Amino acid sequence: MSDAAMPSVLFVCVHNAGRSQMAAAFLTHLAGDRIEVRSAGSLPADQVNPAAVEAMAEVGIDLTTATPKVLTTEAVQASDYVITMGCGDACPILPGKTYLDWQLDDPAGQSVGAVRPIRDEIRRHVETLVAEIISA
Repeated sequence: MSDAAMPSVLFVCVHNAGRSQMAAAFLTHLAGDRIEVRSAGSLPADQVNPAAVEAMAEVGIDLTTATPKVLTTEAVQASDYVITMGCGDACPILPGKTYLDWQLDDPAGQSVGAVRPIRDEIRRHVETLVAEIISA
């Protein structure tokens, strides 16, 4: 892990508007202050996907104030775990980091009904990740 006592996770997708935002919100919700959470995108959108915001609201998580952020090498350096979700080769690979690639459908342009199963799959991945990090 990084120099800090708290483990840190960076979620990355292309637009930082759907998958990575939902994953970051779930991790914050499930881990509380035990894990530092970041998200970013290689080509960030102007806003978080409204269907993702609505799907997360259905499970009691508010994404209305979330904003897409650009992926930086500094964010990767500051993270112990880097979780990619369809960002291809845009994410810098640095030694000493744990990299995971979650194969998830892209919610961009999808209806809330189509986003729900993506949201639920992300939650399952995040629950597994929390268990792994907390037991490490």
